[in-house]
Amino acid sequence: MAKCNNILIRDIPLFGCIAFGIIDRGTNVLQVRPFSECPLSCVFCSTDAGPHSKRRISAYMVDLPQLLSAFEWAASHKEMTDIEAHIDTVGEPAMYPQLIELVEGLFANSHVKVVSMQTNGALLNTKLIDELGAAGLSRINMSIESLDPGLAKRIAGTDSYDLERVIDNAEYIARNTGIDLLIAPVWLPGINDDEIPKLIELALRIGAGKHWPALGIQKFLPHKYGRKPDIRAMSWEVFYARLQEWQKAYNTKLVLAPQDFGSHECKAIPRVFKRYEKVKVKVVGPGWMRGEKLAVARDRVIMVVDADRIPVGAEVFVRMERVVDGIYIAKKQ
Repeated sequence: MAKCNNILIRDIPLFGCIAFGIIDRGTNVLQVRPFSECPLSCVFCSTDAGPHSKRRISAYMVDLPQLLSAFEWAASHKEMTDIEAHIDTVGEPAMYPQLIELVEGLFANSHVKVVSMQTNGALLNTKLIDELGAAGLSRINMSIESLDPGLAKRIAGTDSYDLERVIDNAEYIARNTGIDLLIAPVWLPGINDDEIPKLIELALRIGAGKHWPALGIQKFLPHKYGRKPDIRAMSWEVFYARLQEWQKAYNTKLVLAPQDFGSHECKAIPRVFKRYEKVKVKVVGPGWMRGEKLAVARDRVIMVVDADRIPVGAEVFVRMERVVDGIYIAKKQ
């Protein structure tokens, strides 16, 4: 991968881009994305993260005070006190240098009931875990795909992946802290089929899932710009049928619903653009992937594609191509 642009996001809107900021999908869960890099290059990664990325040209880190201010604005708009602040990224949240302060700030927000975090576990340690617990972290969703060291390295896309450390971190969280643990493997048919029952047994053995389900097994879904390992397709019917079999065999909940996490629909942040609308924007920086630029209009950030030749600082007209969940993608007119 070519060297990325390392960009501190400050004084531009934090709503509208999938790579950083705040994402609202019309529920009481607000996604908080402070950082976009990852130390792993997982073979299934939907966002082509890590050192082996072929498409990324920028790595973003969000200014902490601005991120907390944007979260407060979004949370206040929802007018409720049972919000889950979910720290997830298109990379690895544990790389964010102010992660503890971010958790503290989210936990202190009067609208927040739960602070959760997604992680691959590779950068955690007992000191960091204890600090996260003291800061108010409620739950860690940890992605572990195999208990076989060799296979785990192959799936992670790096020989530096330390499976023993990740398992030790998971066990420490479950047994020695007040943080709940959910183990969330991605099931890759033909690659880690035999590992899923082992991961179920691990979760149950170490005491994951004190307040929420212990496991969140994920079906692999290929994404347009993600990595696509050579696996056979699996239908949703087959996926859920197997989960139901394991659910019965292990007497633990595996077929999950939003209600299992207290998630529900609620007032959403209004969209400020319509699909195919023509909008004048100002280009403010390089985009996330090759051929993209970041632009701003109406207090939102927009990813403009096919924008290689547009210079930073230019004002151009674009056509809005995507507006779902307040994530905005446009093309130059």
